[in-house]
Parts: sequence; C-alpha cells; structure tokens
Amino acid sequence: MPGKYEHLNRDELVRLLEARDRRDATRFGLVWEANEIGRDRALNSDFVALDLDPALSCGPGPWRNLLIEGDNFDALRHLRMTCAGKVKCIYIDPPYNTGKRDFVYNDRFVDENDAWRFSTWLEFLWQRLVLARDLLSEDGVLLVSINDESRAKLELLLDQVLPGRRVGSFVWRTKDSGNDAGGNFSQVHEHVLAYANPGFQFAGKAITPDDYRNPDNDARGDWTPQPITCNKTLKERENLYYPIQNPETGYWYPCDPNTVWRYATAQKLKPGQKLRAETIEELIRRKEIYFPACLPAEVMRFGTKAELLDALARGRGPVLPKKKTPLLRADLPDLDFWVGKPIAPGRPSRKDFLRDKTKMVASVSSWIAGQKEEVDWLYDEQDGQFEVLRSPRGGEGTDAVNAILGSKAFNHPKPPTLIRALIQQATRPDDLVLDFFAGSGTTAQAVLELNRADGLLGRRRFILVSSTEATAEEPGKNLCRDVCARRVGNVIRGYGGAPGTGGDFAYARVRRIPVGSLMELDHAPVWLALQMMHGGSFGPWPDAASFAAAGDEAGRLVYVARVRREDFPALRAAVKGCAGALVYSWQPEALRPHLRGPQLELRPVPRTLAERFGVRL
Repeated sequence: MPGKYEHLNRDELVRLLEARDRRDATRFGLVWEANEIGRDRALNSDFVALDLDPALSCGPGPWRNLLIEGDNFDALRHLRMTCAGKVKCIYIDPPYNTGKRDFVYNDRFVDENDAWRFSTWLEFLWQRLVLARDLLSEDGVLLVSINDESRAKLELLLDQVLPGRRVGSFVWRTKDSGNDAGGNFSQVHEHVLAYANPGFQFAGKAITPDDYRNPDNDARGDWTPQPITCNKTLKERENLYYPIQNPETGYWYPCDPNTVWRYATAQKLKPGQKLRAETIEELIRRKEIYFPACLPAEVMRFGTKAELLDALARGRGPVLPKKKTPLLRADLPDLDFWVGKPIAPGRPSRKDFLRDKTKMVASVSSWIAGQKEEVDWLYDEQDGQFEVLRSPRGGEGTDAVNAILGSKAFNHPKPPTLIRALIQQATRPDDLVLDFFAGSGTTAQAVLELNRADGLLGRRRFILVSSTEATAEEPGKNLCRDVCARRVGNVIRGYGGAPGTGGDFAYARVRRIPVGSLMELDHAPVWLALQMMHGGSFGPWPDAASFAAAGDEAGRLVYVARVRREDFPALRAAVKGCAGALVYSWQPEALRPHLRGPQLELRPVPRTLAERFGVRL
C-alpha cells in the first residue's frame, strides 16, 4: 500500500524488519498478523498510574487486596513496575474468541465473521501474557481457562510466551448434556492450561500414616500397595509381558497385555544387559511384592487348551479385579502355558514402606471430576494415591452470582468450587494471586473462602483487574464497579444471612500519563506504587501531609513529598533504629545532609518509577 510506512522513522523501520526476520525464521509455531511497531509504541508511549477510590474500597485501609478498574493491558504495565516476580498464581478466564459478542475490547466487538478475528484475539492475548509472565515468582504458575475450540491456538501461543514451561492441562465437565457442536457431537468440557516456572509444584494430596497398613506383619513396618504395571502394551514392550508366580502358594498371575509389568524378568534379559531397576525375581526374593490372599475356590484351572478357549469365548477367564478387562485372549502368545496352571484372582503389587518415604505427597490428577462422579476408573489397580479435584457443573457459578447479588448480573461465571480447588493446589496460605480478566470476581471469592478455611494461617492476597466493558451502546456500563466490587464486598461482609469471610480491598482506576508529565505526578499514586513495590499492604496518601511512612523496625518505607526543615526531626525519628530504610523524595540531595545512616538509602522520584516502568524521562 503506497505510503503505508511513510510515517515511520529509520529506527522504527529497522525494528520492523528485524521483527519480521525473526518471525520468518520460525520453523515451527503459531504465526498471526501483528503490528510490531504498534506493540512497541503501546508499551513505551506513556506511564500508567493507579488512583485509589476510598468510597468504593472495602475497609478503611491499609488494605491487603486490590481491585483495579480499567484496561488490563494498562493495569499489567503498572503491576510489572510494582509486583514483578511476586505473584505465585495467575488465574485468568479470557474471552474465548467465539465471535458471539464475548470479546469486548476498545469499545468494539470482534464479529465471528471477521477474517482477522483469530489474529486480533492472539495479539490481544500476547500483549497481556508477555507482561504477566514477568509478574510470576520463581515458583509461580499461570492457569488459563479455555474452551475446546480455542485450546490449540492458545497452547501454541503460551508455548511462545513461556517456552519449555508447559505443565499440562486440567479437563472439567461443564454440563451434563448438550448438542451444540453439530454432527451429533456434544461439547461438554473445557480446559485449564497450566504453565509454570521451574520451582513450581502443585500441592497434591498429603499422604498420612493412616494410608499405610501392615496386613502381613512385615518386620519392615507399615506399607501401602503400589502398582507394578506401566503404560506400555504388549506390542510396545514384549520383554515386559510375562507371567508372575507366587513362590509360597504356587499361584500364577497373568500379565495385562494393555499395561504390561513395570519390572523386567531375568528370564528375558539379554547377555550382558544392564538394568536401571531390580528384576521382578529380586523383588519377590526380598518379599517386596505383595500377593493378595484368595480362597481356593477362586483359583481358576483349565485342564485343556480347548477348555481354556471355551472359557475365554464365554467371558469366564481371568480378568482385572476392578475393570473386569480380560487378561487372557485367544490371540495372545504362549496360551498353552496356562493349561493346568492355578490362576489366582487379584493383582500383585509392590510394597511402598512408610519408613522409606521422604515426601508424603501424592500428585494431583489432570481430570477434574464432578461432585458425585465415580472416579475408580481413573486409578490403576490398587493405586488410589493421587488427588482428584472436584467441581460442580458450570451452573454453580451463575447460582453463586444470583445468591450474592440477587440477580443474574454476569454471564457464564466460573464455579467458585472449581477456582477454589485450583488456587488451593497452586498456592500456600501467604501467596499473592492475580486475575486480570476478573469478570464478576470469582477468583477473589475463592481466595477469601480459602483464607477463612485456613483460619489464622490464611493470608493469601489477591489483585483483580476488571474492565467497565462499556460500549457505544452502553456507555455507562461499569462491570468492575457494579458487579465485581459489589460481589467481593458482599462476600467479605456476608450476604443472605451467610457470614462474611472478612478481608478487604482497595478500589483503584488506571490512568495513562504522558511521560513528559511525570514531574507533575500526584503524590497519592506515587505513594501507592511505592507501597506496592516494597510491602504487602498499602494505605491511602494522608491529605495535606508532606511525608508518609510505612513498615516496622525490620524495614521502613518513607515517601517525602515536600522537603521541609520542620519535618527533619520527625523523619529522623521515623527511620531511627530500623534494620533498613528506603526514603523516596523528589529532592533526595536536599535530604542527604539531614538523613544519614548505614542502613538508609535515598532514591529519587520520579526517575525510579520511570526506570522500573521502562520509559525515559
């Protein structure tokens, strides 16, 4: 297009070409239409401040939690300045890009017939996810809800944002029935994608000594059975397909051709072959394999091969105890071996001794089950050692909003039970949780309810970002104020006769400020930003004050808005005896002769904020 690049200077043209070279060099991955110069300008053209609104806040302050009204792109830029590396868990439920008026951005809808809607959606998320990435702590995790249609695109996008950090995905059933996909195909599930920094682990399920028994009076103490099968088939691991015999009873146990044994047998080792684990014979010799007791009448015997084949044809051969899957089939090799052999029911397992446990935690399952759903089919034989999260269907979210606000004020909210279970798995009682697509505030409710359940230990904090979702058709709409803040406030105070969770939040709005106007920045947003950078709680700026202080003897934060000689005694008293003190001022050099100490550091405003934000004054 003639004149398309005329407005760009030389440096911008070079950056555009370099970005396209990098994109063209990509051999595998997701590619979408994006304006690299637009990205650059969006990040560096201005500064973002937060303005507190005490009237919409819950509690008088200082507050531990924060609710931000505004574009989450701007909010994330501010949070990158103030909270980089501090967030343990980010949970988001972004627009699913269905094109059915679910994607509200910059006062317009993305229509389902828009040829560029996927690129628009991907660029929209990319700009926010690269900012969110910097907020995660070293052991932080990002959890993202998404539908089945957009899951693949989002996963490829996250692979670019957080390369090598994919943990996996949860699957949860959203409803009991439906036929909305056409072709007699019913979509009744969604996903929660998990990407994390290297130090992250889910909480899993605590294994208690009560899970261990000693039914055979083993001298080594209590133990619990663990499966000795693996996820390979006979065709994949023929050398792991073999029968096992209990040397004390003489009973035999067939191998499942769909999940062969985990341990090799000495009978099938090649000359000189080395193993990383013991053979099954060695484990049996050490009495680490448990053979379940059975009655003689339960033991099967087949006098001839014809008798065996007849039993298999009628479904009366040996089967897995729970799944009832046949262990022997007519097409399996060495079927003659089983003629005349005593075949016992049950499955051998390996003893996992309590005395050997160094980590009393079982993993969490990727399947999120319903509240009353039977989950036995998830387990291997005798293996019940992982945590299964549970959640009701999606309707619980709507019911919760109706109960808290008295009306259906928000479409398709996530079930609080689901979000509570995810956050409980992803955090400890004193962690920070962020949701920058907060919607009606389900994440805040989940955090507050977890804190209440944890009692005095529960000190999780939340930061929520929710837009107004105002449009040309509804210019006065304010989802953040009228739905999210009301809901979270009612949960804290109590509603419908139910007791409140306790807690608080500060309500703030994003405000863009030209970089050239930073020297005129109000003291209130400066003080809020400094408290967020250096503390766990924050209070309002004291009106008409020349300075404010926060913290304790372990560390003090001071902001000097105006340098006044009459304040010097109070300032010296504020930092006296502290293990460390940070003093911010617009005129640090004027303070230096009057505030001294080995543990005291003076820093300039607004230069420090500009540097952390990534803009030049």
